Amino acid sequence: MNVAFVLLTHNPDEPAGIERSIAALAAGLRELGHRALIIAAGPATAADGEDLLRLTSLTLPRPALEEHLTHLLADPTAVEDEVRGLLAGHAVNLVCWVDAVWGLGYLSPAPAGTATALMVHVPRTDAPLYRSLEHRPDRVLTVSDFMVAELAREGVDSSDWAVVPNALMHTLTPPAPDEREALRKRGPVRIVARAEPHKGIAELLKAYPAGLGRPVQIVLAEAGFEYWPGMQNDVVTECRALAADLPDVEILPAVPWQEIPGFLAGAAVTVVSSTSPETFGNVAAEALSVGTPVVGYGLGHLPALTGPAGRMTALESGPGVLWEAATGLLDDPAAYRAAADQGPRQVAAHTPAAVAQAFLDAIGPAR
Repeated sequence: MNVAFVLLTHNPDEPAGIERSIAALAAGLRELGHRALIIAAGPATAADGEDLLRLTSLTLPRPALEEHLTHLLADPTAVEDEVRGLLAGHAVNLVCWVDAVWGLGYLSPAPAGTATALMVHVPRTDAPLYRSLEHRPDRVLTVSDFMVAELAREGVDSSDWAVVPNALMHTLTPPAPDEREALRKRGPVRIVARAEPHKGIAELLKAYPAGLGRPVQIVLAEAGFEYWPGMQNDVVTECRALAADLPDVEILPAVPWQEIPGFLAGAAVTVVSSTSPETFGNVAAEALSVGTPVVGYGLGHLPALTGPAGRMTALESGPGVLWEAATGLLDDPAAYRAAADQGPRQVAAHTPAAVAQAFLDAIGPAR
């Protein structure tokens, strides 16, 4: 089977959840013997592989705003024609519009006879979503039961949507029990987040507790898109300024995808401080896979994903309670050990091949 995913912002090492999830799903499909293509806007990068197809009719600035895309696609004819040509030329059986806008779902330029799927990774109830649904995709896919319920709450009929969770492309063996215990006693708090205000990193730093007694290392990554001009730079600048006045707190640059599990494996605990719901929670899943407990707000899919392998707090209690939950867990050897042991079990089913099979099962009637 030939499957194509359309995600204009995709790059081989883009530090963003949707891009990472599609890369992992594509890897799983290839593992199962299928061909998986990703169609993205230009410009090309040196890391592009043969299965990443770049549009010559569309080049995005970096970082790109949705308004940039709206302007560039004021007349979408050339892009629509090129997408149709690529899909036909590669004999694609199923095309997945990965987003209503960035995945061209609102245009749905599929050749006649090609099955279509719309992916909805984030809550949106705007005109592009409804336009995407009006194209009557053969299947609508999302990443968690939370998303099905959230869109229904917002008035969207999600009753027949299929849930296909994200996969973990890079995994490694969790630290041994004695290593994990040493991390509990002396290891750093490590956090990985995209440079977005709703990730809550600045608020977390403002609530930094005196006497924490261990390093805090935060990876802040800038993606190829943002919501308003300068957003990511503003977040990084603010967080660096806050960290400069705090003992043992360090803001680190982005690291490659394959290094994230190892980075999190060396943490005593990680904190997911997002103040808006995580629709899946890639970073949390990566931490769990290496036995690192997760502390976060009980929003979105995060509580179901983490289960007993961490601690959830109420958003209204504020970021100070996140620190209290983290230190409380670290100070309780038995509870910490139980959380660390449970982590890998929470995400054991999230292999690329298993998620790819769930994807195939979900779209089966559409083929």
